[in-house]
Amino acid sequence: MAAAKLREAFESATRLVTTANKVAVVGHVNPDADAIGSVCATVAALGQLGIEARGVVGQRIPIDEELFCIPGASDIEVVDRLPQCDVVIVVDCGASSRTGCLQPEILANPERVVLVDHHATNRGFAGINLIDKSAESSTTVLREWFRYLDVTLDQTIAHCLYAGLCTDTDGFRWGRPQMHTLAKELVDTGLDIRKIGNELFDGGTVSDLVMIGRVLEDLRQVKVGSLNVVFAVASRDRIRGHSQAAVERIADMIRGVSDGDIVVVLKEYAPGDFAISFRSTTYDVSQVAKNMGGGGHRHSAGVTAFGTTEHVVARIIDSIVGECLRRI
Repeated sequence: MAAAKLREAFESATRLVTTANKVAVVGHVNPDADAIGSVCATVAALGQLGIEARGVVGQRIPIDEELFCIPGASDIEVVDRLPQCDVVIVVDCGASSRTGCLQPEILANPERVVLVDHHATNRGFAGINLIDKSAESSTTVLREWFRYLDVTLDQTIAHCLYAGLCTDTDGFRWGRPQMHTLAKELVDTGLDIRKIGNELFDGGTVSDLVMIGRVLEDLRQVKVGSLNVVFAVASRDRIRGHSQAAVERIADMIRGVSDGDIVVVLKEYAPGDFAISFRSTTYDVSQVAKNMGGGGHRHSAGVTAFGTTEHVVARIIDSIVGECLRRI
């Protein structure tokens, strides 16, 4: 989104939200730290402005308690209907499908919806789209919007924004120079970044490590054209009883293997229902995910799929083949 157009969108979103009495702030299903941080920062910012706001996620399974280290995360509700509200703010959802069971209500009245996102494949599905595809995280986009809203950057809001920024950059391993300027602004509020980093990146149990080891033990390498694709399957039987945070660590543990062009991790959170993570240091996996109805960033993307492991793997291979042929 061009800078002038984005500024106009910020101004429109500000006018809409500041006239609202009740706002629902929606994060994506199976939320990560950027989604949770974005929801909590927005709820806190609106509360500062005297606007009643509720954070929700459109799913039935509980939110991973390891993310409760983010201020306000334990107050986010899992729901199958939007609460009564004048305005809906959707954060960190690269496609409308990421809003889960709230998708029909959100799409039914897009004029009251503000979308805040940074995913490269997001084409916008709201009445007002605050999409900055150059931003490192959705919390980065929110920080800019908060300037228009005249929100004071207190330590609670800074903590929420920092959680999204540091995790979506994998501990500041990629991003623009501006991300360090933003990080300094957030840290200067008095954040204990050692404690926050430990809470977000470390933790887990011996049992978690054993589970991860069993998944890694069965890595499969498949040749797809000229690409070496590494598959890891975290089946329902293996991950049952383990935190989502532990399961999500698998993709980032193997993303940099020297003999793998693309890493694919299938996570079966419910029987036959897979959350799929794509990682690559050299290949644009966002288009592979987009071909399957998902999306994301150039080197980190995702999608959901339903079926047997073999069926889902075949679909992924077909998508990679299709993307390779398109580029010829």
